[in-house]
Amino acid sequence: MATLLHIDSSVFPGEASASRSVADAFRTAWEEQHPEGTVIYRDVAADPVPHMTLDAHTAGLADPSERTAVQSAAFAARVELIEELEQADAVLIGAPMYNFSIPSTLKAWLDNVILPGRTTGESPSAQGTPVTVVASRGGSYAPGTPREGFEFVQNYLEAVLRGSLALEPVFIVPELTMAPRNPAMSDLIPLYRASRERAFADAATQAKELAERLGA
Repeated sequence: MATLLHIDSSVFPGEASASRSVADAFRTAWEEQHPEGTVIYRDVAADPVPHMTLDAHTAGLADPSERTAVQSAAFAARVELIEELEQADAVLIGAPMYNFSIPSTLKAWLDNVILPGRTTGESPSAQGTPVTVVASRGGSYAPGTPREGFEFVQNYLEAVLRGSLALEPVFIVPELTMAPRNPAMSDLIPLYRASRERAFADAATQAKELAERLGA
């Protein structure tokens, strides 16, 4: 049966987080299609993975026989994350926008799994794996909006996931999530609601389509 790797990175719990809520909708639809499947879950906000260190970085470039004990331990933590990615038939990532970019905890996960000669290079080990990214944000950074130039979530993740890891990312973007809580954005509440409904619908559709594609 299919394996889903699900990564959450929002600091907000449950329904207080748009990225978690929409990702949960995807996962629910996925599990309905794969009741006997496996879900590998990592909440990198609640249980952060190690940020990249000199030992973890250099261990990935060194001959195993020449690694120090500290390097070996640091590299083992990276390998665990890499193997989870390699085992996955599909990946689901909750990626809220914080200060125009992704959470540092999600960046730490990426830094760990990007390993030249294994997950990147001529034959990336997870090449072609579909990735659904729920890229929530408090405002709107869509083309034509005043802050279009501040969109560093989708642009960055597209470059890293597709360009470095050779994965196949698709983005679901619930936007204007601050509208219900910010009086200055009250006139945008209808657009927020429409974006939210569309995101939930897209999540369910994407999960079902992936399930059919992987089951074919």
